[in-house]
Amino acid sequence: MGQDKAALAYEGRPQLDRAFSLLVPRVSRCFVSLREDQKTDVVRSMYPGIADRSQAIGPAAGLLAAHQEYSDVAWLALACDLPFLDDATLDTLIEARRDGCTAVAFRSEHDGLPEPFCTIWEPAALEMLSRQVASGRVAPRQALISGDTLLLPACTPGALDNINTPKERMQAEIRLAGGQEQTCQE
Repeated sequence: MGQDKAALAYEGRPQLDRAFSLLVPRVSRCFVSLREDQKTDVVRSMYPGIADRSQAIGPAAGLLAAHQEYSDVAWLALACDLPFLDDATLDTLIEARRDGCTAVAFRSEHDGLPEPFCTIWEPAALEMLSRQVASGRVAPRQALISGDTLLLPACTPGALDNINTPKERMQAEIRLAGGQEQTCQE
């Protein structure tokens, strides 16, 4: 993207603020994952954070730092680059949580694989991710594929579309300005 995706404003609001606001009413505590050098960042410093303990493992670092901080809880992990995410999608994810599942995730509309960053990670899934990272495999999606993950169909079409390029951002702004209201499919 060439700039911090968490600070990108959609509809006049930084994406991190929007993501945090979606989570707060649904979880007992909410944290922002951050690298050590982001602790004083203007956008991130407004929220409670958990700093990554490793820089070399990408997004798995945030999940594992959270698990190390509170190892006995499940984590609803949410990416900050999902400007179309809606309440119905998060509520569907939470309502689907079941005993016996190591995680609950949505199946990607693009490739059919689990979406790792709109997912409930149970402690067992995070232990599996930790072992996987220790063996050199750092992709969180692989831990979801390997575990007893409950995969859900997309709730709201396009809700988990992430924005990675300036062109995608421009298209997202147009889509958001169009006011396209979408709801969960039955």
